[in-house]
Amino acid sequence: MDINKTLQELKARPGFADHVGMMLVHNGVVRGWSRQDGSPVSAVDIRPDRARMETIRQELEQRPGIFAIVAEAREGLLKPGDDVLFLVVAGDIREHVKATFAELLDRIKAEAVIKQEYLQQE
Repeated sequence: MDINKTLQELKARPGFADHVGMMLVHNGVVRGWSRQDGSPVSAVDIRPDRARMETIRQELEQRPGIFAIVAEAREGLLKPGDDVLFLVVAGDIREHVKATFAELLDRIKAEAVIKQEYLQQE
């Protein structure tokens, strides 16, 4: 995803200026270390459930104050530093946008993305 292009596309939607006062962006990347124990990671295999992602996106986009949500995940074997997950939540005020953004991120990670880490061999 080209974040700047996506933001410009959202800004071009009818009603944007009347309904949006905040946009939050997440650009998740592959870490070079495992969250479990800090071991060096050589790659991560990402398998997103795109249908589940879309269901979550549509559900949360119906929340009060939310204008639009964009969610995209890459798939396959990725290396540290590679982009994995892009999220954008656009809405009226921070209380609506931050809460929705946090739930979107947590739910997509928990419910819609499977990852397998490959640790560096010594």
